[in-house]
Amino acid sequence: MEIFDSVLDMIGNTPLVRLRRVGEGLPCPVVAKAEMVNPGGSSKDRPAVAMIDAAEREGLLEPGGTIVEPTSGNTGVGLAIVAAQRGYRCVFVMTDKVAPEKVDLLRAYGADVVVCPVAVPPDDPNSYYSTAERLVREIPGAYRPNQYHNQENPQAHYDSTGPEIWRQTEGKITHFVAGAGTGGTITGVGRYLKEKNPDIQIIAADPEGSVFSGGSGRPYLVEGVGEDFFPDTYDASVIDHTIAVTDSDSFLMARRVSEEEGLLIGGSCGTAVQAALEVAAGASPDDLVVVLLPDSGRGYLSKVFNDEWLAGYGFTTVEGPVVSDVVSSRRSEVPDLVYVQPSDLAKHAVELMNQHGVSQIPVAVGEMPLSAAEVMGSISELRLMEMAFDAEAVLDKTVEDIMAPPLQTIGSGQPVALAVEMLETCSALLVLDGGRPRSVISSSDVLSFLSEGTLHG
Repeated sequence: MEIFDSVLDMIGNTPLVRLRRVGEGLPCPVVAKAEMVNPGGSSKDRPAVAMIDAAEREGLLEPGGTIVEPTSGNTGVGLAIVAAQRGYRCVFVMTDKVAPEKVDLLRAYGADVVVCPVAVPPDDPNSYYSTAERLVREIPGAYRPNQYHNQENPQAHYDSTGPEIWRQTEGKITHFVAGAGTGGTITGVGRYLKEKNPDIQIIAADPEGSVFSGGSGRPYLVEGVGEDFFPDTYDASVIDHTIAVTDSDSFLMARRVSEEEGLLIGGSCGTAVQAALEVAAGASPDDLVVVLLPDSGRGYLSKVFNDEWLAGYGFTTVEGPVVSDVVSSRRSEVPDLVYVQPSDLAKHAVELMNQHGVSQIPVAVGEMPLSAAEVMGSISELRLMEMAFDAEAVLDKTVEDIMAPPLQTIGSGQPVALAVEMLETCSALLVLDGGRPRSVISSSDVLSFLSEGTLHG
């Protein structure tokens, strides 16, 4: 009888499928390794089993112990499946940019989940790396697989994913494209394929802003791919080329593949497919591009596949007058975005507002271009005036000590009518374009725009 002994035996041997429609007109075929058919729904099932097997062999994880791991979701699911089969407790640490359904999914497997802020450096006590380390120290019998350091991670892909791709393509693969997060997949598969044929090109698909493609690692919105440091499980010597992909291209490609190919894929899959299509566009008819799709889109329904979420972050545009038209119509001497850092003094905020003739500005961490996740609050002339009336020394305080909550946001491609409606209950809106803060608009900006339109009409 063809009956698996456990769900763990179902991991691997995932199929290849040709991307016929999105790859139409390209010089060579683009085929996808569909890792979402693993029982946990992602490629992370493979290293999850390998890391726990190794920990048990080495006596690092005792019966009844606790698995602690920082994860964007997929590794957590893989570890939770192993834990369910072998009687371990799980505690997972996630950032607050992760879709809520991913948190719910891990809890459905019986895991405990701790959510931490994304817009902090790795060494901050509140980062998800630091939080995971603290929990390992505090929980008796805790073991952290540490997917960013554990060499069983790339080894799992060297042992299984790489050989599968070689066999399934009969050795005809010429290019392998995959995202890099821990680097385990692309490192393990890349090593195996290079041993079989050194001419095979290994291409990393990376979010714009991640360190792998030369960025600082500052927050981007696509989940589960890219990093703000170089993990020990990432071997740069295996990578022939890295392609940076924007959040916008990642999300829109994920939706396109889902709609045109019937493959419901996540944002990081969109990153990989976008890069794979670029690679195939410059290839020859004899080439074969294989792109690894790490997971399903089911974990992103509230974000990537939510029209309102996409519009609110400025990834889509409606017909008719939109918010970006308001921004473009303003007088040229007004800069796109005036903001202050949390560590700046309040008096500096006043100077900036006076200099540029604005009455309120965002408070954000980092340099331009900012990410939406880096906006921490806001500060206004009215708030400063009210506080200064009570205490003159308020102007010598840091912005962080006196800032108000962040401004409400609106997408650059959303209708002006929505801005009018929102400005009835607030004094200003932060405009997001492609997931990044672009400008602040007020009622007077919208009124000027509408007046101009009336006059020209």
